[in-house]
Amino acid sequence: MSETRRHPVSRRGFLGGAAAVAATTALPATTAHAAAAAGRPNILLIVTDDQPKHTEWALPKTVAWLAGQGVKFTNGHVTTPLCSPSRSSVFSGRHAHNHGVRNNKASHALDQNTTVQNYLAQAGYRTGLFGKYLNSWTLADNPPHFEEFALLQPGYVDAQWNVNGTVQTINGYTTTVIKNRTLKFLDKAATDTRPWFAYVTPYASHGPRTPEAKYAGTAVPAWDGRPSVPEADRSDKPAYIRNATGTLADGQAIRAEQLRTLLSVDDAVQAFKDRLQALGQLDNTLVVYIGDNGFSWGDHGWTAKSVPYRPAHEVPFYLSWPAGGLGAGTQDDRIVANIDIAPTILDAAGITPAAPQDGRSLLSSHSRDHLLVEWWKQGAAAGGAPTWSSYVAKDKQYTEYYDLTTDANGTVSGTGQVTFREYYDLVDDPFQLTNKLYQATPAQEQALGVPALAARLHADRTA
Repeated sequence: MSETRRHPVSRRGFLGGAAAVAATTALPATTAHAAAAAGRPNILLIVTDDQPKHTEWALPKTVAWLAGQGVKFTNGHVTTPLCSPSRSSVFSGRHAHNHGVRNNKASHALDQNTTVQNYLAQAGYRTGLFGKYLNSWTLADNPPHFEEFALLQPGYVDAQWNVNGTVQTINGYTTTVIKNRTLKFLDKAATDTRPWFAYVTPYASHGPRTPEAKYAGTAVPAWDGRPSVPEADRSDKPAYIRNATGTLADGQAIRAEQLRTLLSVDDAVQAFKDRLQALGQLDNTLVVYIGDNGFSWGDHGWTAKSVPYRPAHEVPFYLSWPAGGLGAGTQDDRIVANIDIAPTILDAAGITPAAPQDGRSLLSSHSRDHLLVEWWKQGAAAGGAPTWSSYVAKDKQYTEYYDLTTDANGTVSGTGQVTFREYYDLVDDPFQLTNKLYQATPAQEQALGVPALAARLHADRTA
């Protein structure tokens, strides 16, 4: 068991004297004010794009800081492996079926009043956004509840931005632009005594995965794939996977390109640490780092996200907060997810959200035995993954596919009929090669506990 689980630390663990007394009663976001924010931690939330696990080679400085002097979550997930639904879950602490952003076109379905940035702004935090926001968000529309922002129209070089309400082109590599804008935001802490929240979200490592010029030719460690790359026999998989054509060479190319873009992210994170140290704010800044979804490197022939297999929904996930007791360098093996970020931040800040949340604070001792992961197909066009949901535990994963689709507003239609099912023993089959439900008898399904898993999955999907 990890150190953080043996001795969970909440916001009450570091506040002393009168501040501790004040923090023990969480303040409703509707009544919190600037004076109540005194002594609360700063928040630095870093969300990368399409970054899967097994990319730490490109992040030595990030890992040394946030894992070596914080917490590394070894079972980090996203609850929907797609950009906008995942980011909406980060903001709201809710599953996509509750916040309504079921696909990348439905970003405006998110109730902005339920977001962590709204609660923090109401509680007297200075708020800033630097980088990508939500897919399909109109660039000229200012992101709500951010006092300062440089909103990126996704791209790597000489991109379009909305800077504090003015749409403009900023020349240069966008990760560097994000780094510099964030540093200026941090510098204001020297004269502005309010606690701050910075949402920092570079485009790396999303396609087209253009590296910074200085890293364009960087050699990356060799990688010969894993047993799922490619899977020799996919006859037990759904049709879209049986028809997938990704190869080991495709996966190797994607991986190398992703790693090169992440080298610039690593430089930015080190710059943030150095600046926080210079400002004397390193100890009382809660830093969270996560990828918005994973990515398949040719696993089962797939070279994208949006699927229920582990490379698509497992992500790097780190947290550091020395003043909160999370600075020793530990590993936490709980099943954790993007829906836990907003509850964690609000717990640290002493804020009780007005809207319900599905996630739980990582500062508590709460430990789930499984996680709901879900995804919706947008439109009725042939190809791609159908709508699915999955029960994900450490030792097993059960997935159902459905006759359901969504429109651009995230509205769901279809019969809801289950069209295919998968069950993987993650202990004996961590690469998900053998679907134990393929041609299984009712007795075999009963032995696997599938009826109970199906009932639990239904309950999770409708909760």
